[in-house]
Amino acid sequence: MSLPQRVLVVAIVCLSSFAAAQQLDQVIAERVLGPQWKQLSCRAGIIFAGTVLTASQLIAATQTATDHTEAADRAASAATPAVRLSFRVDQAIAGVERGQIVTIHEWAGAWSMHRPMSRGQHILIFLYPPSRLGFTSPVGGSLGQVALDPTGKNVSKYEHRPPALIGLRNQTPPQPSVPVDTRSVSVVQLERAIRSARNEEE
Repeated sequence: MSLPQRVLVVAIVCLSSFAAAQQLDQVIAERVLGPQWKQLSCRAGIIFAGTVLTASQLIAATQTATDHTEAADRAASAATPAVRLSFRVDQAIAGVERGQIVTIHEWAGAWSMHRPMSRGQHILIFLYPPSRLGFTSPVGGSLGQVALDPTGKNVSKYEHRPPALIGLRNQTPPQPSVPVDTRSVSVVQLERAIRSARNEEE
C-alpha cells in the first residue's frame, strides 16, 4: 500500500471514529436532557456548568433596570417582583466565560416553575437570553436544569427528568419526574452535543 493510500485509510478511520463519538454524544444528550435536547440547546442564550453562590433572594425589581432603560420599561420593571441568583461559571458553553460570576434576575412567578437551587449546588443550566427588562430563567423551567455531582464534572446519579416534554415554555408546569440512568455521563460529553446542536442551527 502506497503512502497516499495509507494516509487516506487513516483519515477515513479517524472520520468514522469522530462520527461514532458524535452520535454517542447525541444519544447521551437525549437520555439526559430529553427528546427535545436540541431545541433546549438552541433556545438558550446562556449555558454553563457552575456552582450556585446565592439563590432565592427577593429583590426590588427596579434593580434590574439599566441606565439606558426607557421610562416605560422602568415602570414595568418596578411593578415586577424578582429573584436574584448568582453563579460561578465552572465550565462555559455559551454566552459566558469560565470563572465569571453570573448574576441573573428572574421574575418571581417563574421561580415556582423550576426546581429550587441552593447555595453550593453544582448545576448545568440553560438560560433564556435576558429580556428587555433584564430578566431570564431556565429554558422550559426544570428542563433547563441538570443536577451535577459534588465534583461538578458529571451528571448526578440523582438527576431526574420529565418523562415527556410538552413544550419549552416557562408557562408549562413541571412534569412528574422519572429516574434516568446517568451513570458516567460527563459535562464534557453534554457540552460536545450542545455545541454541535447550536452549530447546526447557525
